[in-house]
Amino acid sequence: MLGIVWGIVAVTVLLAYGSGFRGILVHAFDAFGKSAVVAWPGQTSEQAGGERAGRRVRFEKADRDAIVAEASLVKSISMETVQWRQISYEDRQANTAVRGVEPVYGEIRNEVPSDGRWLSPEDFVERRRVAFLGSELRKKLFAGRPAVGETIRIDGMRFTVVGAMDRKMQMSNYFTSDDECVFIPYTTAGDLWDTRYSSVLVFGAVAPSMEKAAIKQVREAVGKRQRFSSTDERAIQMFGREEFRPIIDGITIGLQVLLVFIGTLTLGIGGVGVANIMLVSVDERVREIGLRRALGARKRHIRFQFLAEALVLTLLGGAAGIVLSYLVTAAMPILPVLGPLYQDDSGKGDMQLRISAATVLGSSLILVFVGVASGLVPALKASSLDPVEALRYE
Repeated sequence: MLGIVWGIVAVTVLLAYGSGFRGILVHAFDAFGKSAVVAWPGQTSEQAGGERAGRRVRFEKADRDAIVAEASLVKSISMETVQWRQISYEDRQANTAVRGVEPVYGEIRNEVPSDGRWLSPEDFVERRRVAFLGSELRKKLFAGRPAVGETIRIDGMRFTVVGAMDRKMQMSNYFTSDDECVFIPYTTAGDLWDTRYSSVLVFGAVAPSMEKAAIKQVREAVGKRQRFSSTDERAIQMFGREEFRPIIDGITIGLQVLLVFIGTLTLGIGGVGVANIMLVSVDERVREIGLRRALGARKRHIRFQFLAEALVLTLLGGAAGIVLSYLVTAAMPILPVLGPLYQDDSGKGDMQLRISAATVLGSSLILVFVGVASGLVPALKASSLDPVEALRYE
């Protein structure tokens, strides 16, 4: 039973680790946006609509409006224009990306303010000179001081800081990390540079499962307006949240299978101990088995008896092991995962092992399998004994 207890602790803790690791990775990928798709303008590779191949595609406001009107699976969309500019506050300076975006961009890309607020529709309509700072840019400019309400300069133009965010632990980005950026209204960006053409379009599908269909609708809407084929993937290159899923699944499922395999082997060692004890029990109870067979017990009754005894041993050990697993995971410290990678000590990217109902269920299924396997050989041996020879044993 001690072998079973140790084995079930190993299985349960390893399953909890695999589940927790997957949760951390999913959280990091979701930081990019749960259903965000970035569309990059490219060049046409097919002749369509009387136009030659090789034309450069550029995004304009009319393209955004066409998508809103025709792409029913697109929940929200934002134009985005990006330039690297000089940002300053008093004697501190930084040269980083200034991103002109629409208010809905914050929802699409999961830009959550820790201080102040995100850009509002009023900021966009009234072309207000307001800015939202990434966490690393805020540290460079303000060194821990409150940033909201302060005035920064972008290429010498004054902007009021209306919000800032904490460190964003994201596993992917484009242009540069969100933490290093300053976000301003798209309309206001027109005071700094030419914003007729958008650098990219960022949109979100109505549901993650609809992402591919939404991408197709966007390409059709823009292709119809700019007269290129809706099948021309080089005209618009799109990279969405669902592109990450094979990466997440490949990493986490492979790790979880490995951990389950290791845990099952550990539990199997305990099962071998149970099997050995049950085989000894068969040798010690040969005359008892012969007597039962002589009194009318069938082979299936003997098999069931020894299987039941093996299962009772494993289940009792398993129950004790699961209780011990809760104590072990509660006593384990927080495990650093993404914190050191992003130089963050807030604990958001670290993992605290927790045993879920699914973990307990998975451990129990493995336990039952080991119990049946460990009791099967002794049960078959006991049921195959000849009653006459068993009665004459010893």
